[in-house]
Amino acid sequence: MIKTILKILFALFATLVALYPAIYFIIDRKFGLLQSKSEIILTSIFWNAGFYTHIILGGLALLIGWTQFNERFRINKMSLHRKIGQLYVIFSLLSATASLYIALYATGGIITTIGFISLGVIWFYTTYTAYIHVRNKRIASHQKMMIYSYAACFAAVTLRIWLPLLAMLFQDFTTAYRIVAYLCWIPNLIIAYFIIKKMNLPKTTTHSAMPQVWG
Repeated sequence: MIKTILKILFALFATLVALYPAIYFIIDRKFGLLQSKSEIILTSIFWNAGFYTHIILGGLALLIGWTQFNERFRINKMSLHRKIGQLYVIFSLLSATASLYIALYATGGIITTIGFISLGVIWFYTTYTAYIHVRNKRIASHQKMMIYSYAACFAAVTLRIWLPLLAMLFQDFTTAYRIVAYLCWIPNLIIAYFIIKKMNLPKTTTHSAMPQVWG
C-alpha cells in the first residue's frame, strides 16, 4: 500500500512540475526565480534561448521519463518504451546542455553556478552513457545509468520542494538558493544508488539474454 502511494506521488509530482513551464506562457513571466534577474538578462536572446530550451525540454523529459520505470509497461509495450526512451534522451541532452549556459547567470553567484553546472554535467553524462550502453545491448548498465539520469532530472521536483522550506528557514532567498543548488540533486543520486543496489542488477549482461531496447 505504501509503495503504491509513493509511486502515485512520484508520478504526480513529476507531472505537475513538468507542466509548470506553461505558466511562463500564460502570465507575466517575471515571478518566482525570474524576479531576481536583471532586465539585461531577461532581454538577452542567448539567455532566453537557453532558458526556454532548458525548462520546456526538461519538463518534457520529466513528464515522460517516469513511465519508463513501469516494468509491466516496459515488457508489454517494448516498441513504445523504445520510442519514449529515444525522446527522453534527446530532451535530456538538450536541456542539460542549455542548463550549463544559464547556470552561469544563476542567482547567488559562483556557489550556485557550480552546483547547477555539476547537476547539468551529471545529467548529461548519465543520460548519454545510458544511451551508449543500450546501443551496445548492455541492458543492466543501461538501467543503472537511466536511474541516475532520472534522479538528476527529478531535481526539478525536489528543488521546488526544498526551496520554499529553506527560504522560510533562513528568511533569505539567496542563501536558500545557494543551498538548494546542491540539495536538489545530491540526495536524489544517493537514493538512486540504494535503489540500484536493492535491485541487484548484474554487473555484466549477455547480449543474447536481453531484448534490444533501441533500434
